[in-house]
Amino acid sequence: ITLSATGSEYNGNAVISRTETNDKVGYSSKYVYPKVSFLDPTYTFSVSRMQTVSGAIDAMNHTIEQYFTKETTLLNDGFCEATIKSLMANLKIVLKDPQNYQARAEIMQAAAYACNGILSRGNSSSGWPCHGIEHALSAYYDITHGIGLAIITPRWMKHILNDESIDRFVKYGVNIFGISSNLEKYEIAQKAIDMTYSFYESVGVPMHLKQLGIDETRIDEMTKHIVDNEGLDRAFIPLNFDDIKDILIKSL
Repeated sequence: ITLSATGSEYNGNAVISRTETNDKVGYSSKYVYPKVSFLDPTYTFSVSRMQTVSGAIDAMNHTIEQYFTKETTLLNDGFCEATIKSLMANLKIVLKDPQNYQARAEIMQAAAYACNGILSRGNSSSGWPCHGIEHALSAYYDITHGIGLAIITPRWMKHILNDESIDRFVKYGVNIFGISSNLEKYEIAQKAIDMTYSFYESVGVPMHLKQLGIDETRIDEMTKHIVDNEGLDRAFIPLNFDDIKDILIKSL
């Protein structure tokens, strides 16, 4: 592989786009699962800054979306937390030193683990809501996937923060960002969301859709497309039309 991102070197997944219908649909088959993969970090030394950032964020989101579930295990939580921390720390390193072998290697390893199914063993499904929403953005506007995820994710987090999800946010904030567990739960959660946003911003992501040329024009159309195709009424915190529209509008 020449890019650390989707983990296709260690899974049987793909995404197929059809621009005529604004569709971007996930696909999975044992027949596209590789028998052997060769991972050489030196092949990623020349990857552009934007694609390096986007790939690492995609891997982060693969992990985040398997972390925010109703049923979890201590083992998987630890795997997820370590993966997210590794991606954040090593991304900062390679942005300063693009040919840092150790950091490139660890990002490559983390990206492979993030989407091969290991992190979700024993957990309930999250529904992958951020991916579901971002796939529509990419299909309608052809934006870079990881950048869209970075914009959507903190707004999704704020939207789903409630008494049902609060304990997940607390664990996320304490174990990943080192926020004091002595603080009130909602304060921890808000700090964790703000720190997620700040991280994306710190690596150069434009954190508003309008910066990518996306406005309100097709929000309703995209929202309906997401509702009809992504099944987010079965997500970790279920999302209906109004929920999805609100996340998109707040991402503008």
